[in-house]
Amino acid sequence: MAIDKKGTKQIADNKAARHNYFVLEQIECGIELVGTEVKSIRAGRVNLKDAWCSVDNGEMWVKGMHISPYEQGNIFNRDPMRVRKLLLHKREIMRLFGKVKQEGLTLIPMALYFKGSRVKVALGLCKGKNLHDKRQDMANKAAAREIDRAMKERNH
Repeated sequence: MAIDKKGTKQIADNKAARHNYFVLEQIECGIELVGTEVKSIRAGRVNLKDAWCSVDNGEMWVKGMHISPYEQGNIFNRDPMRVRKLLLHKREIMRLFGKVKQEGLTLIPMALYFKGSRVKVALGLCKGKNLHDKRQDMANKAAAREIDRAMKERNH
């Protein structure tokens, strides 16, 4: 299931995940939330930095995602770090679980966005980067910046 960028509004992006992992595949899935969490997400008060996913009893769960309590939520607010259920078909969960177990990959929430009125999670099937991979990425970005800077000076 590819992610369609048309008609979506990005809420949060997990930049740390792109730095620490190679993203092999992205899957769009729903997430089970309560009303005050959705209101807090609309205000952009969500953090995906330390979030990760696991499969327990045939269900996919996201752990470590922080959704700040809604200020006007009073008694209806839930724990900001609670474990939340991801909504995927059973065969997709089993396919991802197999890849995680056999190939040593991990599932990381890459982005959180609205698609219509629904909150969706871009789930990445990732492989960890080594230190030399991170250094190589930083060197490539620096080289690209230098090239862009040189081209801009040459054109003006």
